[in-house]
Amino acid sequence: MGVLNVTPDSFSDGGLYAERDAAVGHGEALFEAGADIVDVGGESTRPGGLALDAETEIRRVVPIIDELRRRGPGFLSIDTTKAAVASAALDAGADFVNDISGFAFDPGLARLVARRGVPAVLMHLRGDFLSMHRDPSYADVMTEVIAELGQAVGRAESAGVPRAQVIVDPGIGFSKAAPHSLEVIRRLSELAVLDQPVLAGPSRKSFIGRVLDLPVGERLMGTAAAVVDCVLGGAHIVRVHDVAPMTQVERMCDAIRG
Repeated sequence: MGVLNVTPDSFSDGGLYAERDAAVGHGEALFEAGADIVDVGGESTRPGGLALDAETEIRRVVPIIDELRRRGPGFLSIDTTKAAVASAALDAGADFVNDISGFAFDPGLARLVARRGVPAVLMHLRGDFLSMHRDPSYADVMTEVIAELGQAVGRAESAGVPRAQVIVDPGIGFSKAAPHSLEVIRRLSELAVLDQPVLAGPSRKSFIGRVLDLPVGERLMGTAAAVVDCVLGGAHIVRVHDVAPMTQVERMCDAIRG
């Protein structure tokens, strides 16, 4: 899964693809580099980011999804927590929904996914939009992540979303300090108890910067190391910025796994 942020303020590439032509061009480049899915997001979830109204988010993402769908290169997901945004994106040609809140922020999003019959990624997160990065605390991070992802799957089922449409994401870098993110990656195989496909998103995250003391633009090799462990730990999808090198990493991991 390649990352396409059409925002002015995302932590890694904010502003690079805020204009339509640049965004569409980058989306096509991600597919050409080997992405199976391009994940389009119009709201930054970086620490200190501000919540965005649905209308602005729709204006950012819908033209990009519409144009990429007309060009037809591959699967598209909409990275949003809002039912209104997801509905507009699905109408424009998105194939599924990626919700960092795990259907916690907007109850209407789960009902929309059920009605439309599309897959959804449900990520682990604690707190609301403003508090999700503040002072995370766990007694046993992976046990708690698994339990809370189980609750997210329960919210999906209660809204009528079949389990077969649900992908789970442990939320590396969200509501977690660097040691928590490292432990989640180290214990990723434990997510198998949920019996759902797993998405992992370690790309360029701050835990890599903490370990290597590198700025966001110099975290390629740290990302590669994290992707290796995620794939060998059972991730079915890895969400990355640098698709071409990470596709090589993923192919080697698959070969090693046999």
